[in-house]
Amino acid sequence: MSLLSTSLRRGSTKLFATMASSSPIKVAVLDDYQGISEPKFKALDSSKYEVSFFKDTLRPYNHPDTTQDVKDQLVKRLEPFTVISTMRERTPFPRELISRLPNLKLLLTTGNRNLGLDLEAFKERGIPVAGAVDKSNPGSVGSVSTTEHCVTMILSAARNIAGDDLAVKSGGWQTVPAVSLRGKIFGTLGLGRLGVAVAKIMSVAFGMKVVAWSSNLTQEKADEAAVKAGLPVQDEQTGEKTFKVVSKEELFSTADVVSVHLVLSDRSRGAVAKKDLELMKKGAIFVNTSRGPLVVEEDLLEVLEQGKIRAAALDVFNLEPLPLDSKWRTTKWGEDGRSRVLLTPHMGYVEEDTLSGWYDQQVENLEKWVKGEELALPLY
Repeated sequence: MSLLSTSLRRGSTKLFATMASSSPIKVAVLDDYQGISEPKFKALDSSKYEVSFFKDTLRPYNHPDTTQDVKDQLVKRLEPFTVISTMRERTPFPRELISRLPNLKLLLTTGNRNLGLDLEAFKERGIPVAGAVDKSNPGSVGSVSTTEHCVTMILSAARNIAGDDLAVKSGGWQTVPAVSLRGKIFGTLGLGRLGVAVAKIMSVAFGMKVVAWSSNLTQEKADEAAVKAGLPVQDEQTGEKTFKVVSKEELFSTADVVSVHLVLSDRSRGAVAKKDLELMKKGAIFVNTSRGPLVVEEDLLEVLEQGKIRAAALDVFNLEPLPLDSKWRTTKWGEDGRSRVLLTPHMGYVEEDTLSGWYDQQVENLEKWVKGEELALPLY
């Protein structure tokens, strides 16, 4: 942390602590769909803080389809507030939006990184930005929750849980047969913390063979990941690697389940495209619990509309929340030759204890800021 950044933070803190003595600090809490933050922020002294809650997420300011009217609507919503609490990337803050918020003096986010924030623009304005971590799972930032959700989606897609649930509740009975995962091939795009966690479960619990690919992944790194996860490097009887590194083409063409566990960046955006998806087996399942833009959405839609794979299980999308007229919502999946599709609303990290802990830390940081104390987990 630079001396300039520290000075800017402390300067703005003292200024607004003085202001707080005469009028309440206006705080906006954005995108908390479950209302977990409300009792925490409402417990603050109402003579010092005036808190407003906005559960409806407006279209991102920097999305290519966002009209000027919607941009202005977002600015009008946020402009009065001195402090804004935001949830991960639900409401992005690009440079142009930040420049239109003259009253903003503190930004609180969840997690220890937020790709939707232009940190350089915040720094130039002297606006401190603080994150929050999952203290119940140190260093995980919700990765335990995401791992559990991903495995649940894989099993649900293989067993057609959502479709059968709907059938029974609608007066029907059995629909399509399930598919067993035992001894099949699990392909992970990315072998970082999440990729390893999911691959370990699928290997140990279901005896799936694991193949992995990412642009910089080597067999040596994969072997190290296996050891770190408490797994043998290879099977003693067959000599087969626990995490076998393969080409991208081999992964897509051989895996029975393909699961995306890449970090979104300029390089990885659109990493999964039509040429990859069309290599998949007819009975394969595609899973994405990472980030929507890692996959070329129109290509995935086309493959699924043509029924080229068994199913897709998706927790993330290019635009969130999904518009009401989105093809993901309106297409009759699983009918007329289309693939079956299981959708969840970006719930991978949305676990009660994690979110509760994040908002506790946001409130703690808000009070630290008012007192002129150093913030926990500053992001620049």
